[in-house]
Amino acid sequence: MCCFEDLVGKTLSSVRNHKDEELYFTTIDGEEFKLYHDQDCCESVTIQDICGDLDDLVGSEILLAEEVCNGSEEGEEDESSTWTFYKVATNKGAVTIRWLGTSNGYYSERVDFCKIKKACESIWLNGKKINIKDGIRGEEE
Repeated sequence: MCCFEDLVGKTLSSVRNHKDEELYFTTIDGEEFKLYHDQDCCESVTIQDICGDLDDLVGSEILLAEEVCNGSEEGEEDESSTWTFYKVATNKGAVTIRWLGTSNGYYSERVDFCKIKKACESIWLNGKKINIKDGIRGEEE
């Protein structure tokens, strides 16, 4: 696992929302991160609202990436709920992603964040392997 704050300083090439259950963040260097929850039988953790335009996060450096969680609250009939907010900002705009987790109090209501794909280290260009860290003018390996 990694921290949501690890997005700070990265530039995204895309952000994808999959059924309000998963968000995928892809960086310009090929890294991919996933914001999600592994659902179990007696719980529900989903995106309730996205305030702002996810497109504002693409093409500009991430200046802010933070998680704010209110903890669990007891509801009716021994239910509990947890609100988790993810705030992301670039110089183009800011987005707040609001998740709600509910359960019978026994199961996790947390949202997980992980890196699912490492950055590309090299590419093939005109039949030559180029190290991305050196840029397009880099030396052939």
